[in-house]
Amino acid sequence: MNLTYFSPKTEKRRSNIDGRGLFAREHIAKGEVVVMKGGYVLSRDQRDEVQLVVGEAEIQIMEDMFIGPITQEEREGGMIHLNHSCDPNVGVQGQIAFVAMRDIAADNELTVDYAMTDDEDYEMECNCRTPFCRKSITGRDWMKEVIQRKYDGYFSWFIQRRLNAQRMAGASQ
Repeated sequence: MNLTYFSPKTEKRRSNIDGRGLFAREHIAKGEVVVMKGGYVLSRDQRDEVQLVVGEAEIQIMEDMFIGPITQEEREGGMIHLNHSCDPNVGVQGQIAFVAMRDIAADNELTVDYAMTDDEDYEMECNCRTPFCRKSITGRDWMKEVIQRKYDGYFSWFIQRRLNAQRMAGASQ
């Protein structure tokens, strides 16, 4: 069962970044929805429990809320297969909608910067190999000013809301 919506212009393939990835089957215009993450809304404790069985298959949608599959049978249908890139072509609109940040040609891998959705304590090596590669990514990269400027308007709603509040507070001082 597919918990996640995929644009008919996309397909899953083997990725040079990591395992499987989502690719453009045909041209995708800037602003087009490429994937809508589906699944069950989980608290942090529920997410941690589900990860023991399913592995990492969720995304963060609020400070302490996540969305993803809850059984191994649902895992594939709940995955979005958007690998991380430090020069992504897909961003977030709202909490679960992933849209093209620019025109994307057929056969290009669709990628997202995990800084757009993650506010967790982790660090991992980056495999994107782009000229803009940070080499190491963390679950707190959204806090970097350069990242905030680069992806303004493409962060998950809960992160974008924080950034907007910071801007408002700074403007009123």
